[in-house]
Amino acid sequence: MSAPDIERPSAGTSQSAPPGQKRTVRPLMMRLHFYAGILVAPFILIAAITGGLYAVAPAIEQIVYRDYLSVDYSGAPKPVADQIRAAQQVRPDLTVSAVRPAPEAGDTTRVLFTDPTLGESERLAVFVDPSTAQPVGELTVYGSSSALPMRTWISQLHRHLHLGEPGRIYSELATSWLWVIALGGLYLWWDRYRKAKARNTSARLLTVDRTAQGRARTVNWHGAVGAWIAVGLVFLSATGLTWSKYAGENVSDLRTALSWTTPSLDKTLDAGAVATGGGGHEGHGGAAPAASDTGIVDTHVGQIDSVLTVARENGVDNAVEASIPADSSTAFAVAETRQPWVMSADSIAVDGTTGQVTDQLRFADWPIAAKLTAWGIQLHMGLLFGLLNQLALAALAVALVTVIVRGYVMWWRRRPTRGSDWAVGRPPLRGALRQTNPVFAVAVVAVAVAVGWFMPLLGLSLLGFLVVDAVLGLRARLRA
Repeated sequence: MSAPDIERPSAGTSQSAPPGQKRTVRPLMMRLHFYAGILVAPFILIAAITGGLYAVAPAIEQIVYRDYLSVDYSGAPKPVADQIRAAQQVRPDLTVSAVRPAPEAGDTTRVLFTDPTLGESERLAVFVDPSTAQPVGELTVYGSSSALPMRTWISQLHRHLHLGEPGRIYSELATSWLWVIALGGLYLWWDRYRKAKARNTSARLLTVDRTAQGRARTVNWHGAVGAWIAVGLVFLSATGLTWSKYAGENVSDLRTALSWTTPSLDKTLDAGAVATGGGGHEGHGGAAPAASDTGIVDTHVGQIDSVLTVARENGVDNAVEASIPADSSTAFAVAETRQPWVMSADSIAVDGTTGQVTDQLRFADWPIAAKLTAWGIQLHMGLLFGLLNQLALAALAVALVTVIVRGYVMWWRRRPTRGSDWAVGRPPLRGALRQTNPVFAVAVVAVAVAVGWFMPLLGLSLLGFLVVDAVLGLRARLRA
């Protein structure tokens, strides 16, 4: 939400609460909402448009790449090892690192290769028909969700506008301010509604007054729609910060300090067990016999079907990704992948030589904060509830775009009708902080400093707003 309904603003005047008048936080919230809305809303607008595209990308991906993802069912699947070897014939120059067996009949198997020519978090996937063990094509996939090229392109557009690390500043700035603008706008709209009810005049809080005309209707739409989506915007802001560069590092440090981090699976095999061929953690002694990386990987490929059987017997039986170790001291890791309407993701480590389970990581044993983080990220990405999740995010993005556009329309309509052709809408009255309770004002400053330290881009931009505001106020006083 940006640029709220503002009464009698003036850039150069300043006022304090008259003696005996009740102090209120509304002028401060109005001034903050106004400046943040005007100056930061362009970044939020871009994030909303690109985020809306990303929300529906998983569904579009199924259509665009259907020739890679789906095949005609023609019988029982071949052993996964045979499917991997067929993919290796396509890319003998690369090392296989993982496999995602076809989860359903008619789906393809993804054989994943490490490719040094690709970017960070990217792998090459060869898609194989499981019934015939025949490759059907290859594509670059990205991240833990194994996103295909179109979704990856949209994801990077949303994340950094394809500008690399410098481009992440735009998304972090938008994410840092989104919750401030949303909550500030929600307070202003509720306060406006409360005052209207106190005067016994008609007022609407969550519905749009279609009888209103002109700017009044714009204000009503801006406030009512903004109130509906405020919770969703705060959620997107909170989860989006986990991906940000500067605030994200502080979030990671906080999670570590509070033991809220996601636990990891131990894939290390006991050296003695590897050397003697014993099971699990038994025995200690000599190192494993030397062997070429290629020979080790080929041996592990032959063990993949038995490893997957062990995983299924231990309850890791949804759609999975199984890593293929590159050395003899590492166990296979079989982890359930993110799937719609699946709220948990278990993983298991298996010694491919002995078939013994060396470690298990059950989602039920995760800290509650780690669970909430995982669910929040999946919900933000549109993966937790499938198509329903994606449509809800797309609707939220469209609503946010309309709120921002109407905020700018309100600002433009407040411009002076006389004077310069370049005149724009006037900001709220100065001296908003002095109109609040002194104790509250001190608390606001303290909270602003703390939040600004935790979210550096929010703090620096807020400082920039204050400098600009002070310069404009000085200029107005000099003119007067």
